[in-house]
Amino acid sequence: IGIAGVSADKHMVKTEIIEDEWLPVWNQEFEFQLRVPELAVLRIEVLEYDTTGRPDFGGQTCLPVSELRTGIRTVPLHDKKGNKYKHVRLLLGINFGLPYEL
Repeated sequence: IGIAGVSADKHMVKTEIIEDEWLPVWNQEFEFQLRVPELAVLRIEVLEYDTTGRPDFGGQTCLPVSELRTGIRTVPLHDKKGNKYKHVRLLLGINFGLPYEL
């Protein structure tokens, strides 16, 4: 998960690896300080680790920060070609400022 945008705002972090779960729950918080939020995009990429231990692409979503609103939201995941998966969504808690309470 991370931010794409101007050089000063670019930042990617890795979440914990959730093993062997069909319904993974990360329950992690991330904070990003932005200098130019109008150009920032929240980028989330999901990787799946198989028995070989190598990561396989699971899906991704990119959300303009300027369009995000405080609250709990579901967002779709897309494949490598940008096609939306029909039955896959991420549940996100979004907050601007203080840490978000779920």
